[in-house]
This record gives sequence, C-alpha cells and structure tokens, in this order.
Amino acid sequence: MEASRFTPFVPADTDLKEMTLRALVLGVIMAIILGAANAYLGMKAGLTVAATFPAAVVAMAALRVFGGTVLEENIARTTASVGEALIAGAIFTIPAFVISGVWDTLHYWESTLIMLSGGVLGVLFVIVLRRSLIEEADLPFPESVAAAEIVKAGQGGQTGAAYVFGSMGLAALWELFKNSNGIQFIKDHSRDFFPMASSKISMLGQKISYGGGFILETPAASPALVGVGFIVGLRVSAVLFAGALMGWLFLVPMGIFLNPGLSELVNAGHSWTEVAMEVWFRQIRPLAVGTMIVAAFYTLYNLRSALISGITKALRDLSLAKTGAEKVNRLELDLDFKKVITTIVILSVPIFFLYRYFADSVGGALVLTLVLIVLGFLFAAVAGYLVGLVGSSNNPISGLTLSALLISALLMVGLGVTGTHGVMGVLGVAGVVCCAAGIAGDMMQDLKVGHILGGTPWKMEMGEIIGVIAASLVLVWPMVAMDSVYHIGSEELPAPQAGLMALMAKGIVGGEMAWPLVVAGMFFAVGLILVNAPSPMLVAVGMYLPFHSTAAIFVGGIIKWVLEFMLRRRGAGVEEKVKAENVGVLLSSGLIAGEALMAVILAFVVLGASLKGSNFRLADWGAQHPSVWLGLLVFVGLLYLLVAIPLKKSRTN
Repeated sequence: MEASRFTPFVPADTDLKEMTLRALVLGVIMAIILGAANAYLGMKAGLTVAATFPAAVVAMAALRVFGGTVLEENIARTTASVGEALIAGAIFTIPAFVISGVWDTLHYWESTLIMLSGGVLGVLFVIVLRRSLIEEADLPFPESVAAAEIVKAGQGGQTGAAYVFGSMGLAALWELFKNSNGIQFIKDHSRDFFPMASSKISMLGQKISYGGGFILETPAASPALVGVGFIVGLRVSAVLFAGALMGWLFLVPMGIFLNPGLSELVNAGHSWTEVAMEVWFRQIRPLAVGTMIVAAFYTLYNLRSALISGITKALRDLSLAKTGAEKVNRLELDLDFKKVITTIVILSVPIFFLYRYFADSVGGALVLTLVLIVLGFLFAAVAGYLVGLVGSSNNPISGLTLSALLISALLMVGLGVTGTHGVMGVLGVAGVVCCAAGIAGDMMQDLKVGHILGGTPWKMEMGEIIGVIAASLVLVWPMVAMDSVYHIGSEELPAPQAGLMALMAKGIVGGEMAWPLVVAGMFFAVGLILVNAPSPMLVAVGMYLPFHSTAAIFVGGIIKWVLEFMLRRRGAGVEEKVKAENVGVLLSSGLIAGEALMAVILAFVVLGASLKGSNFRLADWGAQHPSVWLGLLVFVGLLYLLVAIPLKKSRTN
C-alpha cells in the first residue's frame, strides 16, 4: 500500500509520549527475560517463539498502570522483541563452538561480541531497507497485522495479561516440582526398551543372527513444549513428530538389527536402553544432519523468487538512499542513512580483529569480514522480505546461516586456514550472520507493527539498538548457566541447529565428518523431496531431537486441533475463532515463558551453589523414584487450559 493513502492508528501530528525512559527500561527488561526463556526453549526443542505477541500484551498491562500511551507501548514492545530474535541467532550458532570441541565452555566476551556485532548490523541493514519493504512493497506482513490488531483491541481495556501471567505461574511451579532437590515428585517421562524376537538369515553363505528392539517413551510432561505445539499447530507438529517416528521407531531399530555385534555391549554390562541411545546419538543424528543440509538448500531453492526479489529491492534502496531527502513527517523519519553506512564501516574494524583472533590469519580475517558484510546485508534483506511474506515464525535463518557457513568454510580451506582456528573463524561468521538475519526479520516485523500504529521509525530503530546492546551483554550468562547444569549437546539441551553448524564446520574445515552417514541422510532428504513430503527440514529436526520432546510438541498440536474442532462444531464465527485462538496463544506463551524461566533460575541456583561448595543439585529421578503417572496428569490440565478456557472466553465480550 502506498504511504500517501495509508492512515495509521495514531496520526502524524500527535503529541503523545513515545520514546520515554520507562518504555525503554520495560522493553530492555522484557528483552532479557524473553531472550533467556527462548534460549532454553531453542536449545531444548530446536524452535523459538516470536516474542512480539507476549511483549505487546505485557507492555500494555505494565504501562497502563502509569498512564502510558499506545506509542510508548509500541516502543516497549519493539525493544523487548529483539531479545528473542538475538538469542535465536545465538543459540543456532554459538553452542556449536562447544559441540565442535573448539571451546570447552562458552566464552563470555567472544559470544557477546558475536551477538552485539550481529545484532547491531542487523538493525543498521534494516534501516536502509525499511522504506522499500514496509511502505513500497506490497507485502502482507501477517503476524505484524495480527500484533497490531491485538494492540488496538487492548486500547479498550482488555490486554490479556492475566492469561500470560497466570499460565506462566502454573508452568513455573510445575518445573519447580519436577526438578527441585528435596521436593521433586514428578517424573518428566518414562523410557523403556521393548525387545523383539531374534531371527537368522543367510548372507554370503553364513548364518547371521539378528535381534534387538526399540525404545518407546512417553511425551515429556512439559507445558512449554505443549505450548510450542499449540502455537505452531497440528500440521507443523505432526511433521516434526513424523521425523521422530522415522528416527526412533524405524532407524534406531534398524541400526540395532543390522549390527549383531552390539549384543557384545550388553554382555559387557550395558543395558539395551543404553545401546539404543548410543545408536541414536552416534548414527541417527549424523544421518539427520545430512538430511538437514539438503533440506536447508531445498528450502532456499523454493524461495528463490522471493530471495531474488528481496536482494533486488535492497540494492535498489541503497541507490535511492544516496539521493537527497525532502522534508517528511515523523512517520517517515529514519536514522540518518549516512551515519548508518558510516557505522557499518566502523563496526567492520572490531569484527576484523575478532576474526583475526579466531582464524589466527590476517588474510583469513579480511576475507571473513568481507564475506560477513556482503552476506549479512543480502541475508538481512532476504529475512526482512520473507517476514513480510510469511511472518517471522517462518523465517528460515538456519538455512541462510548454513549458506554463509559453507561459503566461509570453502574460502578458509582455499586459503589454507584449517584446524581449530579455521573452525572458529567459520563459526564466527555464521554466528554474526545468524544474529543479523534474526534481528533483521524481527525488526522488519516490529517496524511494520509500528507503521500500522503510527510509531516514529527512528525512535523504534533506536529502541532496537538499545535492546540489542543490553541483551548482548546479559544473555550469554543464562546460556553459560544452562551449559554448566544441563550441558549443551546433551539429551536435555541437544541444540540441533548448532549441532548441524558444528558438524559442517568441523567436517569441511577440520576434516572430521561421518561422511557415510551424512551422505545417507542427504539421499534420504532427496527421497522426501521426490515424494513431495512436507518440510524435510522439520522431519530431520524430529529425527535429531529426543523422542519425548517431539511427542510433547505433537500433543500440543493435537490440543490445538481439538480447540479448532470444538469451534467448528458449535458453528463459531470468524471473530469468535480469532478470539479463542488469541487466548490460546497468550496462554501458551505464558506456559513457555514460565517453564523456561524457572529452568534458567534453577540453573543459576545450582551453579551458584556449586561455586559455594554446596551439594544442592537438580533432583535425581532414580534416587527419589518420582511418579511418571503424576507427570502425565499435566496433559489433562493443559487440555482444559488450552481448550476449555479459550472456548469460554471467546463467548464473552
């Protein structure tokens, strides 16, 4: 739509307060809290949830107490949502330093510099792109429109904050009872190995015995994972669960059946459950990585028209930015383009020294810096364009980051920068690009919401920069605490995207890759593509994640389907359906935030106790024998919470 014909919610000549200290402080606090919650969720489930909706609700509720304006709420929401976007870029890449073995633990300053440089670059790139993508391009921005409608509806007095905070408290208590030493009585899930009959077949004139079985687990009693499933819906959660079924109930049994020698491990004192877990970890996950590689590039190929269009618009806007600007009203005022370009050039200097430290090569650092600036800008344009098409929840930043990683890795090998330093240099580029693309997509969505509401662009852009700086300085600590307690790369925190980045960087630059399994996974992805399977990437992630996690997400998708079925059955209208779904999304957001934040708090408590020499720890299931049946009761409560309450509230005005 053209800017001249567009009428914002708040007119251009308003004198409402906008970028106030209270709005910025609230936004920074929410950015850190929501970022920490998504750090846990992303490393546990491989998914993050857009923070725009809960941030909008909390901003309305908090600022209304002080008589805040809708424009102050907009600034607080804009500042807050960068926490989730920045941490998404971070957890997809920075844990790869640990998984690949180049770091023993997360390094604070290096991680902070990656997040800070990537986040600020993402904001600066979007400033150049804003007008062409938001005001000139005919893009639907579905999630931005939905968020703006929530804010508009909230001006009538109903913010929905009670749903977020109520479900947050319930989920936090549940996580506390699951994990706190001395009071834990809930078992998260059960895991049992089911043996199958032995058989013999003749191969090359010899009789070979086959035997084994498979692991069957109950869904994790996790309100957060169920909330994720509710938000993404049945289709996405079902495809993810299909990958889990493929990995755990087909490939793991096949790995056991086709390796008769594994029985020797059982004879040596290991259980079949341990053997099956090793088969999944050592064989099935590398195969899933191969599937992810092909799936990532297939996703980009399907988006080729959008990619080309986004890059073209970005380059065109750069040329337009050089022309003189006529006087415009506040709704079209960005930060000064000349200063933005100058800042990008200045930022490249510390980035060069960071890559010099990683790669231990001046030439390698120079090449990596140039690659970063070029790919960072192009991928920021792509991310912003795709958010305008399909929303930030579907922003394929992992595929974009993998492309940057592969290009950087091949260049490093060509320059002779290999080994540990080559791996660190490549992961450094991937980290900055991923943070930039994540911030770019999120910021484009936020700026569109502000465009609809009547916010001033340069003030929102300043809020984003402030939020990025604050979040970068703080959000590494929750990641460090979770690594110390739950361990990145473990079953508790598998960090699937980071595992993919680590394997690719170490495989190409370090010369270490389980190529037979990876190549088999690539051909498996080709097979999925040929049969037109939905989202091979989600199938691969389902294979990579623990079964109980994907099963819990699938339960959330089923609950969402039950709500939709009940609405259809009673003949609900469009408005009633939208209201019910909004209530469900707010409740789910609270469940995610509550469980995730309590997990982070417990991680800090355990870490602090260990530093003081205390024996406080997360409870041991085997030592205290908690009940799995009590854990399963959570699904009954969640069914009521996410179906009955939205149905009831959708009837009221």
